[in-house]
Amino acid sequence: MTTSFSFVDWFRHSSPYINAHRGRTFVVLVEGEAMAAGRGESLIQDLALLHTLGVKLVVVFGIRHQVHAVLDSEGIVPVRHQARWVADDTIMARVERVAAEQRLWLEARLSLGLPNTPLHGIELTTVSGNLVMAKPLGVRDGVDFQRSGEVRRVRSGAVRALLDQQSLVLLPPLGFSSTGEVFDLDAAEVAQQVAVALRADKLILLGQSDGLCDEGGQLLRQLTPAQARPLLAEADPAEERSRHLEAACEAATHGVARTHLLSWRDADALLAELFTRDGVGTMITEHRYEQLRAAEIDDIGGLLELLEPLEKRGMLVPRSRERLEHEIDDYLVIERDGMVIGCAALHRFTDASVAELACVAVHPDYRSGARGERLLAEIERLARRQGIQRLFALTTHTAHWFLEHGFVPSALDELPPLRRDAYNHARQSKVLCKGL
Repeated sequence: MTTSFSFVDWFRHSSPYINAHRGRTFVVLVEGEAMAAGRGESLIQDLALLHTLGVKLVVVFGIRHQVHAVLDSEGIVPVRHQARWVADDTIMARVERVAAEQRLWLEARLSLGLPNTPLHGIELTTVSGNLVMAKPLGVRDGVDFQRSGEVRRVRSGAVRALLDQQSLVLLPPLGFSSTGEVFDLDAAEVAQQVAVALRADKLILLGQSDGLCDEGGQLLRQLTPAQARPLLAEADPAEERSRHLEAACEAATHGVARTHLLSWRDADALLAELFTRDGVGTMITEHRYEQLRAAEIDDIGGLLELLEPLEKRGMLVPRSRERLEHEIDDYLVIERDGMVIGCAALHRFTDASVAELACVAVHPDYRSGARGERLLAEIERLARRQGIQRLFALTTHTAHWFLEHGFVPSALDELPPLRRDAYNHARQSKVLCKGL
């Protein structure tokens, strides 16, 4: 008897990410609204799971929502300027109190090991401290910000030492000066500066929105900092979205490999973003998450996995590993986070004016993104650069796609002699040509 669990299939597909994340450093920002909305418990469980999988975690927590609630209850209205409040001694006393309460609550939950909880059997050592040095914002536009500050330096050596000892580092949005003062900091800035100082592998910003959307409301999966900054210019500096986007762009620009904008409202967002290929939020990175490039010998396994289902359906001629190895220089691939999801080949002949476009394939899960068109455009660009004047393709299933992209039906005798002699008459492939 065979059982079927969707979890098992997901777990199999997540295994490459489990291995890839082990030993990596992640900085995670959890805004105060998430705790106030009751999402703290499940987030803590997810963070504990990441810790058990070998991820080195720095967790920065926000308290803005909780401090606002205290000030409102006491009738205190803070002075605001340049999207920050002026933290005088009265406000700072509330900030310090709320930060201490929130830190203690988080440390207590991270210590929970009862048999009926997901943290049962997990021992987490959580460490906080004077790990972020700060300086005052000073006087700006004639406004003295008093004890509102900005990050001056992160004690990265001390943080790394704690992470190497398998500790989870917990940081409040507070900073300390060399004169013994405590300053109120923006939590997103703290997370960004810590990620940059540690050269973290990921900065994960958990806020209220799912990520960034285009004008039609569609989620933008991946952006470079240059693509994201116009969205930043349109945002209200006082909004969370603006603070998170600024932090993400700065981190990506200064060496953090990947930054992620996620929603704490989605209970599955953190794990889904980290352990599925496409994720659920917006990623900002200077590095290409998906790239079209020349194939390499290490791509052979991925090519075989991509092509085998199409070969079984008769859409492509079977290609052995040896043949792929011999022809690997002819291939282009589209790689998405380590997986080959598309390919095409440009086979040349003695007659340098004609070449074959072959083996155009895109993974079924990724056929809605014009990837076939990208492969064709790049093949044509390479062909023109090499002086090729005409492309031909043989197909049994996708003639209409080629016709839609400028190919025209042709006769067998228009093929180069070598290719004409190798034509498989049993397959009865259609011949299509395109002038360049």
